[in-house]
Amino acid sequence: MAGGIVHFEIPAQDTARAKNFWGTLLGYEFQSMEGPTEYHMFQTGENQGGGIYPQQEGETGLITYFLIDDIDAARQQVEELGGSAQEKEPVPGMGWYARATDTEGNAFSLWQGDENAPAPEQSA
Repeated sequence: MAGGIVHFEIPAQDTARAKNFWGTLLGYEFQSMEGPTEYHMFQTGENQGGGIYPQQEGETGLITYFLIDDIDAARQQVEELGGSAQEKEPVPGMGWYARATDTEGNAFSLWQGDENAPAPEQSA
């Protein structure tokens, strides 16, 4: 279903502390993901989940991912409606995401599932 919430992220100053908080409060069990960035995923439903990762400068609040059918068209529509959208990035074997901001300055992300999403290109 396009428009549904499929994922949310929790930026954390201390990922161990955040995992303890959310794991204890809501019973989340975490799976640490391999990759260049520390990332701990959890499931909230059959096709829904979230992640905790080290907070980047200036990040606050949860980042919600909305399911869309066509990430390129959605990014363009965000811009046409007065928001902003970054370039899409792959999550290998899972799909594509693009960070965006609405007209009120609220951060969110777009998500399009795609098992054929490639690994990001590495710079030499």
